[in-house]
Amino acid sequence: MVDRTVFQSISRTHLVTATHQSTVFQAACIMARARSGSVLILDEAGGPAGIFTERDLLTKVVAKSLDPAVALVSAVMTRNPVTVPPDTSVCDAILLMKERRFRHLPIVAPTGKVLGMFSFRDASAREVIEADDLAEHLDEVTDVLA
Repeated sequence: MVDRTVFQSISRTHLVTATHQSTVFQAACIMARARSGSVLILDEAGGPAGIFTERDLLTKVVAKSLDPAVALVSAVMTRNPVTVPPDTSVCDAILLMKERRFRHLPIVAPTGKVLGMFSFRDASAREVIEADDLAEHLDEVTDVLA
């Protein structure tokens, strides 16, 4: 079977976004309405300035007793998120996400236009298993070469 790309695997419905001027409360409401675990924060040109996730909400806002109605999402977002081009294989995206310990990966065209957001949920069970098998194989090769 031919490997799917991240762009082929995502739902083309609605990209969940906010601006850097949004409050944490506004960003959380956007995420809740969209039933999304993240919101992409766009810069003035429409490119990815950051990403705000459920983890950011817990560790950077709630755990630090910040007021979500006052705190700006730009102060607590993860800046300059790792992005991938649309032709990235699902397997490569999963490996990257596991290695870097995140669950959401913006897909950005070479022009800088945001095309979508890849999530673990977009991968099939077979693709996750293949990525796990590949990661295990790469670990074995690394051990042999070390």
